[in-house]
Amino acid sequence: MEIITQTNRTILFEEVNPEKLDLVTLVGDVKGYESLSDEKLTEINEHLLVKDFDEFLEKFEPKVYSFYNAATQKVVYALEKPEGVPDESVSEIPLDENNDFLKMLFTLIDTKKNQGIKNVDFKFENVLEMISPKKVMEDIKQIRKEISYLHGKYEELDEEDPTKGEFGDKLNNKFEEASKNYNNIMGMLPIAIEDIKTRLLLGQKQDETEAEAIKVGILTMGEQGELKILEAPKAEGSALLVKDQENANKLLEVLEEDYTEITESATPYVKDLVLRTFAPMPVVQDEVDVEKEVENYNTYLEFFKSSKDEFVKAAKPLIEKILGIKMYFEQYETKSKEMKPSLLIVNSKVDMVVKSNNKDRFLKYLNTINAKNDFNDTIWFGIVPAIEFESSGKQKLRRERFKGSKKVQKQKGNTMESLTQILNIAKDYKIQIFFNYQAKEDTTFNSMATVGVDKYISKCEPLMKQEYSEFAIPCLPNFTIIPKDKSGVVLDSRLKLNESGGVELSKAKEDIMKLWLEGVYIDAAYVAAGLVSSYQCPEYLKGKFRNSTNKYPGVRFDLECGDNSLLVETTLAKEISGFTNTIKDEVNKNNFGFIFSSENAQVNGKIIKRITVYKARSLAMTEDGFEPIFKTTVSTYVERMLRFHTSDFRQDKIVKFFSNNPKSQKSIWNNDMGFINSIFQQGDTINSIIDEKNNVCQIELAFNGSVKNLEIAITKSANSN
Repeated sequence: MEIITQTNRTILFEEVNPEKLDLVTLVGDVKGYESLSDEKLTEINEHLLVKDFDEFLEKFEPKVYSFYNAATQKVVYALEKPEGVPDESVSEIPLDENNDFLKMLFTLIDTKKNQGIKNVDFKFENVLEMISPKKVMEDIKQIRKEISYLHGKYEELDEEDPTKGEFGDKLNNKFEEASKNYNNIMGMLPIAIEDIKTRLLLGQKQDETEAEAIKVGILTMGEQGELKILEAPKAEGSALLVKDQENANKLLEVLEEDYTEITESATPYVKDLVLRTFAPMPVVQDEVDVEKEVENYNTYLEFFKSSKDEFVKAAKPLIEKILGIKMYFEQYETKSKEMKPSLLIVNSKVDMVVKSNNKDRFLKYLNTINAKNDFNDTIWFGIVPAIEFESSGKQKLRRERFKGSKKVQKQKGNTMESLTQILNIAKDYKIQIFFNYQAKEDTTFNSMATVGVDKYISKCEPLMKQEYSEFAIPCLPNFTIIPKDKSGVVLDSRLKLNESGGVELSKAKEDIMKLWLEGVYIDAAYVAAGLVSSYQCPEYLKGKFRNSTNKYPGVRFDLECGDNSLLVETTLAKEISGFTNTIKDEVNKNNFGFIFSSENAQVNGKIIKRITVYKARSLAMTEDGFEPIFKTTVSTYVERMLRFHTSDFRQDKIVKFFSNNPKSQKSIWNNDMGFINSIFQQGDTINSIIDEKNNVCQIELAFNGSVKNLEIAITKSANSN
């Protein structure tokens, strides 16, 4: 591990934030250069290299842009900053761990993982409710409670008390958090919706939708001793029911002043809403225009639903990329930092990277990191997600008798042509590329369980029997976070006035506001690359196996051997009850692809509740089907070690490398067999034959009898004839 310190750096061919720098731009003009300078490499790493999910969010700041269209009275969302729209009219919505949509998805993934329940049994609606106005308001109430507590502590302390400043800092942070809502009308909408409903349905009984009229009163005894509830006398000004009037008033003043200062278009209605929402006391209004408030509520709710609809359509592709990157890093389930997986994100579309005028820049970058004897920045793996996958078209109808599926705009993916170009480059720089077809309903576990793998094999045929085939790893099926048929979120119901003049929630089906997410998925290539990158780390393997050594990376680790796949499992919960024997027989007959499994299994008395790996194969074909991916990784590792130890394949040093001398590299590897991450396992052999006539060295790697050949061009030493 002193020479090659990492074997898991991965390059991701995806665009995350077009406003940030990308690899093509950073490399710049390379005419006349063979490689990049160390300073340029450092600059690229500073902008594009991430070693965990938090660093990814910090460097790339994924976001959605929005602006209001007065012509259509709608909110417009886009992944790229709209051109022609003034900057002051464009809002940025950060897609980070504070975003309600992402927060809901992260919670859903964790809950499924902890429960280990299949999709068919999982109560998706309980977690999906997190993006409803009701749940948004619950988060606001928590902020309100914390503001009240911190402000109370702050007011209790003397001005000179040093801890007062600490509470002041915490209060500033909480006010900043609160202001993100009240300085954003879209952020205030769910608050306004819940606020109106709370005030108008104050007399609502549990499990009922109708509210009684409310007049706050006091309990008294009459002249004859009879009990009466009399209407409470109205206080002059605001009726603030608080324990500590003085502190509460101070907090109200601060909130009012803060709202006025930071809001460009302050209105009395929103100001009162902010005070009711973030002040820690109930505010009872003397008079409410019920009809107007019902109208406001229904308008807000409809606008909120339509805006969420548009947001989901625009943001979902980026959100699914973010989930994929998170899953890449989450596979590394160990506290060790010895060989943490790292991700170099090109931040460009694949076709831009391989475009004729950009391709040379990419090649010079790879020449710098993958064609030298310094392996710190060497890239071993790559991810190309979302390859376009054409399904069979629908039958043409003469007329539509019933309401059919909505025509959803097809999401553009990466093309097979672009993937082929990436693979053609990858083979020269020994980068194994994990790819998958677009993540959607017909590429999931459910689909594969019913139709099998034939359609994937057929799609991959153009990539077989090619020089780059061993570097092409098709990953399947894709992961389902929310199934399409369970992706409905009930936001709320419209309010209506009843015959008695009261207010109630409508029970009519058409008045129930429901948002459909149309399914959320994760590209399988992220998880596959994340898992393979993780088990390269000796400390990761040590947490799974007793017989691990820190001397070697996990290049020879075979996921398909014994119980390895059950011990090195993914972090994602099982989705289905498993594949039928017919489907498994089909998979085993072809030994095709990097295939994930959702089977019932147990190991060492432990029931497996997570998705595991069933096959780990590239598209290189052998007599027994397709070749295991570890063979290419070992071959690459051996070649890089050989290049280093032999000063770029000098003949005399190659002879020494493969000699039977106890200190030769071959002897060291052979003597270290027996570890789960030994470079060679029992039954493996490595031999070489030098062809002096053609100046090549044939290296034969035999993995338990299955041979893989490696050919290198040798450099004759100065005293050779």
